[in-house]
Amino acid sequence: MLSKNKIKFVHSLEQKKARRETACFVAEGNKLVNDTIRSFDCRLLVATASWLEEHPGLRAEEIIEVSSEEIKKVSLQKTPQDVIAVYRIPDYSINFESLDGCLSIALDTVQDPGNMGTIIRLADWYGIENIFCSLGCADIYNPKTVQATMGALARVKVCYVDLRDLFETVKIPVYGTFLNGEDIYKSELTSHGIIVMGNEGKGISENLERCISKRLFIPNYPQGRETTESLNVAIATAIVCAEFRRRMR
Repeated sequence: MLSKNKIKFVHSLEQKKARRETACFVAEGNKLVNDTIRSFDCRLLVATASWLEEHPGLRAEEIIEVSSEEIKKVSLQKTPQDVIAVYRIPDYSINFESLDGCLSIALDTVQDPGNMGTIIRLADWYGIENIFCSLGCADIYNPKTVQATMGALARVKVCYVDLRDLFETVKIPVYGTFLNGEDIYKSELTSHGIIVMGNEGKGISENLERCISKRLFIPNYPQGRETTESLNVAIATAIVCAEFRRRMR
């Protein structure tokens, strides 16, 4: 039965404080839950009878069957679908040795939930399995961010760490994007390393600049033409990741 307390619990997870206290987050929608339910520990699954019939054998601590009208009461979306899942937030640890032969992303105070979700989705597309976030980044378990990942959260590990400590510990190249960097299309790039993307307005913080081993710049076209001041951080991430992967062919 979908009690008032259950509805209140799910709604509370819209707030960061509640997510921290309960170590849980919400995922909504048929595709999103389909893509994530086997990757996370499911505490609560709320779904219509038809959805449950189409997905037998799923494991969850509690499963509540509801009508289409009832699911509207618990949903955080304007147009609810057939299923809502409450997952436990995973506790990922960093295996520094595993970073030596792969490409990772680090985000320095990226604060827009949509940008965060899009970058996780991009990482998944380009086969990047680890994202490291500074403590000032937006919460990836914000419902808006979770939705924006389109299920990529199930395949990309996201850790919140002190980025400076991370960069000083690893023994791999650390690339950063700057307006005064070297043209990325003319730069030597490696198949492994960490790509650092900065804050939407301020870029990479001064505290981390000294840790960057190579500064990169995405040139506009044609060069010298008056244009917008900078790119959206998610778009810039896509361009940088695409260039790194293109070199690996």
